[in-house]
Amino acid sequence: MAKMPMEMGNGTTVQEFILEGFPASQHLGKVLFLVHLLAYLASIAGNAVIVTITCADSRLHTPMYFFLSIFSFFECCFTSTVIPKLLIIFLLGRQTISFPACFIQAFVTVFLGAGGFFLIAVMSLDRYVAICKPLHYPTIMSLKTCFLLVTSCFALPFTLITGPLVKISQLSFCGPHVIPHFFCDVGPLIHLSCSDSRSAEMLAFVVALVILLTSLIITIIAYSNIVVTIVRLPSAKEKKKAFSTCSSHLIVLSLMYGSSVFIYVKPKQTNRLDSSRGAALVTTVVTPLLNPVIYTLRNKQVHQALRETMCRMKISR
Repeated sequence: MAKMPMEMGNGTTVQEFILEGFPASQHLGKVLFLVHLLAYLASIAGNAVIVTITCADSRLHTPMYFFLSIFSFFECCFTSTVIPKLLIIFLLGRQTISFPACFIQAFVTVFLGAGGFFLIAVMSLDRYVAICKPLHYPTIMSLKTCFLLVTSCFALPFTLITGPLVKISQLSFCGPHVIPHFFCDVGPLIHLSCSDSRSAEMLAFVVALVILLTSLIITIIAYSNIVVTIVRLPSAKEKKKAFSTCSSHLIVLSLMYGSSVFIYVKPKQTNRLDSSRGAALVTTVVTPLLNPVIYTLRNKQVHQALRETMCRMKISR
């Protein structure tokens, strides 16, 4: 995907970038390595558990848990694209990354991030149909529909981001080559280009805006109808039950939208690069770590499925 950078005037080329990471915290490298390693392992384990029990327990073979398991898979892939390199930076101080590897990382992170937002919108639609049209839910959210929706969550991001990423990779990179971030993100890469990057910057901004707004509008419309339906329910018990199925989803999407809007929806990528690193940690470390806890903390079905799966594992030994 990535085109090799153009030569500088003195004949040298940018063969690799340097990920700056968190220069103010370099003296805490070993501590930060341990903290992020534990967070990464807990995130992978938690999301893997959700995928496993959803596949293993027939009672969780419903659209809601199917989408949740796909979302957990997305989170595992997303955090695994970013965190291992960050751990190497903390432990060994190896901050270099090759030109092709950098753009591959940028493509995969943007692809998975965009796919996650479309999946959040699909999960909102699922809750809308389940609460607002419960009698038609099995018909509307059929297996075929679920697979088509998940396929679109893969196809749409690929279609939307491939053009802008190819355009950015074809910019001239003739120095400097220090990326003020802990992974290869689109904004800092555009800022490093020594050619006219205004069109690429605006294209990246528009695509990010389209992805976020499309997902957000679908989510807002779905939850507006959900709130109206819940308010009209006759008993407080029914209202509480309906809201409890949505509360976990609302917490997760608030974290995702808040941090991503702060990072990506800025016409000028040169602004707030330092603070963007902190926001990026939310999407790459905090959110994937909290998702399994948020989705399973008050979910009795998941608790029961997890207990029974663990019992079966003990018996099989």
